[in-house]
Parts: sequence; structure tokens; C-alpha cells
Amino acid sequence: MVVPVGGGGLSSGVAIAIKAHRPDVEVVGVQVESVAAFPESLRRGEPVGVSSALTIADGIAVKRPGELTVPLVRRFLDDVVVVPEDDVAEAIVVCMERAKLVVEGAGAVGVAALIGGQTKGAARGTTCVVLSGGNVDAGLLATVARRHETEAGRRLVLFTRVPDRPGSLARLLSLVGEVGANLIHVEHLREGIDLHVRETAVQLTLETRGRDHAHEVVACVRDAGYEPQVIA
Repeated sequence: MVVPVGGGGLSSGVAIAIKAHRPDVEVVGVQVESVAAFPESLRRGEPVGVSSALTIADGIAVKRPGELTVPLVRRFLDDVVVVPEDDVAEAIVVCMERAKLVVEGAGAVGVAALIGGQTKGAARGTTCVVLSGGNVDAGLLATVARRHETEAGRRLVLFTRVPDRPGSLARLLSLVGEVGANLIHVEHLREGIDLHVRETAVQLTLETRGRDHAHEVVACVRDAGYEPQVIA
């Protein structure tokens, strides 16, 4: 069983209940790296505070564990692991894409631990993950989704120069369409860039099928005589 850890109340309660019926079940707590007070607290045997930090797992961003929960976590949990912020963002998207669940950062840390391999015991049998909350801001959800698409190569931002003549942009967009990329956004840039007087810059935001397809799109644009630069 993989459980998020903030102040320690949820994780110790879950562990006590499970161990009472099945002492052989391994219970692992998970904290986010930016606010991880428990590893040091467990090592010392007393609550140890950490500095607050900006995190998408704000629901478990507890700077100092409770006096009661530290000994409970120490006794009943088999381990407490730490996951990086990037893996939490990835876990939110995985829950949304594969399980059709909207899970906040604090609730997704258990999935992040599975993705990152911190829960080594998960390979030995059935694993359950507590997804403790869906209180996620819509703007943050959109941000992590776009970030995931970029990391997976499915979102490509391409910068190039075209002649400042009628039809130039249409030819470039036709080329992109022929190679199978979907145009999300296009922007003309004429100021703040070193351009010829009869030239304009264009920034395209494209949706592709993946990293290999993104490389294919860039190669096709380059072969057509443009000088594309990948921004993201």
C-alpha cells in the first residue's frame, strides 16, 4: 500500500488499520522532495522542521510533522520515500490519461513513486495507491498536461523565417500539414529580432504524434529550404 504523507495522520491511520488485519502487507509513505520533513524526523526519532517551498503537492506541504504522528509512522510504516516535483506532475497526467481521474499533486505522489521506482516492493505483488484528493486548479492541470505533451514530443514549438510576401506563410503551413502535424497556434514576429527588411519570423505551435514524428516535421521543413529552430 502506497500512501501520501503530509503530517502523518493519514499514512499512520491507514498503516494501523492494514497491519491489524494483514501484518504482512508493506505500507510505504511518500513525500514530495521540496517539503520532505519525515525522513530526517524518522532518523532522529523526533519532529524536525523544514523550510517551506513552492510545490504542486501543496496538500501535503507540512513543514513539521506532529509529535504524535512521528512515532506512529516510525512504528507502523515500512518505509517513507521521497519523489521529485517533476514526477508528481507526470503522475497527475498519467492518472488523467490512463485512469480518467483528476488527482491533485498531494494525492498523486504515490503514483509518482511507482513511476520513479522508489517503491521497490511493488514488483513483488499487488500494489494499491491512495489517491487522496482532486482539488486541483484548472490552470495547473492545463500546465502539467502541456508540459507532459512537450516532454513526450507531442507538442512542438518551431521558429523560422519566411519572406514577407503574400502566400509565404500559407506555403509553410501547407508543408506542415502535408507531413501530418496539427497547427495549434501561429504568431508573426517582426520586432526585437534581427530580420531582413523583406523578411518576417514565424513561430508555430504544433501537435505531433510523438518524438519521432516531431523530428520528421523539423526535417521536412529544413529540407524545404527553411531554417527551423525548435523552441520547445
